[in-house]
Amino acid sequence: MAHQAHAYHMVDPSPWPLTGALAALFTTFGLVFWFHYHMTILLIIGLTLMLLTMIQWWRDIVREGTFQGHHTPPVQKGLRYGMILFIISEVFFFSAFFWAFNHLSVTSLPLVGGCWPPMGLTVLDPMEVPLLNTAVLLSSGVTVTWAHHSLMEGERKQAIQSLALTIILGLYFTALQAMEYYDAPFTIADSVYGSTFFVTTGFHGLHVIIGSTFLAVCLLRQIQYHFTTEHHFGFEAAAWYWHFVDVVWLFLYVMIYWWGS
Repeated sequence: MAHQAHAYHMVDPSPWPLTGALAALFTTFGLVFWFHYHMTILLIIGLTLMLLTMIQWWRDIVREGTFQGHHTPPVQKGLRYGMILFIISEVFFFSAFFWAFNHLSVTSLPLVGGCWPPMGLTVLDPMEVPLLNTAVLLSSGVTVTWAHHSLMEGERKQAIQSLALTIILGLYFTALQAMEYYDAPFTIADSVYGSTFFVTTGFHGLHVIIGSTFLAVCLLRQIQYHFTTEHHFGFEAAAWYWHFVDVVWLFLYVMIYWWGS
């Protein structure tokens, strides 16, 4: 920072955008080969390369923000805008699935028998596992808020405990959803209802896994004294993302599990 006369971060050349793009390419083609030819080698290579890229890219960002002082107030402001725009893009992403599901449930196309859910399809009871998952995610929203306030007030022990509890609740949600998928009386191939149900809930479940990973990284950083009461945007971004996941689930529960049933 002593060699520049401004507070902005001029990022050094990095190989990780390239390796990340290659990992996404290998993973996509790997999924195609897995689905059609039951070949997993390309998928394994893509996922391994993606995991290594994530670890090393995050390591570099942690170094830049925590030890090298590159995350100055103007840089943090840009990161905040970037995270806000990313979450807005995710809102539109899920809006497309909700629109499709609600359109089909309201119009009841003749192709699905003129009724919704389609005739002959047994749907999940919204008062059982889905309601429990709602309680779990809402509780995790409370604990992550507790962690944020503890961090701002310098209560390190409480921040660690509440953050760990949030991660446990996220993993519990994932386990419940996996059990729900395993016991579901229909599949993704059962009409457009099965397709929209599993695609929407599956992408949300993927976001829960990503958010749990995000929070787990923040927990490790908090244990290693990376965050202060004033400098903790990494955790703040994770908390924003987690609250977004909570809100999406509320819409998902009402529209798909309750209205859709």
